[in-house]
Amino acid sequence: MDEIGSSALFLAILILLLGSGLWIGLSLLGVGIIAMALFTTRPLGDAMATTIWSHTSLWGLSAVPLFIWMGEILFRSKLSETLFSGLSPLMRRLPGGLLHVNVVGCSTFAAISGSSAATLMTVGKMTLPELRKHGYPDSLSAGTLAGAGTLGLLIPPSITMIIYGVTVQESIGRLFMAGVVPGIMLTLLFMGYIGAWGLISAEGRRLREQRSTLQEKMAGLVKLTPIVALIVCVIGSIYTGFASPTEAATLGVIGALVLSALQGSLTLEALRSSLMGTVKTTSMIMLLLAGSAFLTLAMGFTGLPKALAVWIGGMDLSAWMLIAVLTGFYILLGCFLDGISMIVLTMAVIEPLVRDAGIDMIWFGVFVVLVGEMALITPPIGFNLFLVESMIGRGIGFVSAATLPMFVMMLVGVALLTMFPDLALWLPTAMTSR
Repeated sequence: MDEIGSSALFLAILILLLGSGLWIGLSLLGVGIIAMALFTTRPLGDAMATTIWSHTSLWGLSAVPLFIWMGEILFRSKLSETLFSGLSPLMRRLPGGLLHVNVVGCSTFAAISGSSAATLMTVGKMTLPELRKHGYPDSLSAGTLAGAGTLGLLIPPSITMIIYGVTVQESIGRLFMAGVVPGIMLTLLFMGYIGAWGLISAEGRRLREQRSTLQEKMAGLVKLTPIVALIVCVIGSIYTGFASPTEAATLGVIGALVLSALQGSLTLEALRSSLMGTVKTTSMIMLLLAGSAFLTLAMGFTGLPKALAVWIGGMDLSAWMLIAVLTGFYILLGCFLDGISMIVLTMAVIEPLVRDAGIDMIWFGVFVVLVGEMALITPPIGFNLFLVESMIGRGIGFVSAATLPMFVMMLVGVALLTMFPDLALWLPTAMTSR
């Protein structure tokens, strides 16, 4: 069987397994088993055990459950109430008003959770009722929340960044640093769109909020102080070299427990729920990694990665043409897979192409996480779309249409990142040259 026939066969099997409702990790394992059976006589059990263990026992992955647990603890605390009441006086006079709280709230919570779902659910459960109470249209409320909820993948600490760093064996600390400026850029793009709506549309001008008093602004800053302190402890410890990502995650868990205890929300039930949520999310991620690792091994025996690399190499694409092709490829893939699944499924083939093209792997990590964010709001299976649908009570079609402007802002972000690579590379270069 030639490479084209093999790729068609394996793609058909993968689509069949995914379409049957089987978990993505198990689907990847299934395709790997079939490939191993067809192309090698190596003992299947030994190969599976060795490969899965070597790829899931890496020390860098130990930060994953810790960051997830930190987000789960804060998700069940009163932090979201504090976040909204602290940000509202600072944001409400801006054009677009309280819609900015969706974006700034998500970007702030993303900096202490690392999880897109936890970010969206925590911020959304407080902002959506308040936005409806103040008369903001559901389309703007849903769209900005779904779009800003993706910031949990890019703004460090990012679980997706950890997975990428382990997969391509790049520094997780440098990847975290590289995500800061693009994360701020994307936040400003979202806020810029909201501000333009507030200035241009009649409805936006009508909903202009009253100016906050100095006392209200100072009270808001006081409420935000514990959140900012936790961000500084977690992110600052990594950037200054005081702690590794795993150690910083441990500090984050301790800080989250302390904050929850001080707020009176650290009950036994909340602690049990946070641990169960951590186990479920971590297990899902590890199963994805296990399936991807075994499928990568099996694909090596088929010769597909090498054949694909030779084929794309023969097209003589420039580095930026390759990025343009990969952008379209990942947007298409995002219609059917989430960001982490896209990375673990494709990186074995994509990594050598990117390295051969001379593209910096730290920059490419930010790029691939950014396009992975887009997968969260891409129909038909964009995860954030379903989360917002469940919270706002409107159909998936309505939420998808409402989120389209945020998707366009992300495309603008990809273009800016490609035109100005130093957006991602400046901070890690500056910090490591000190």
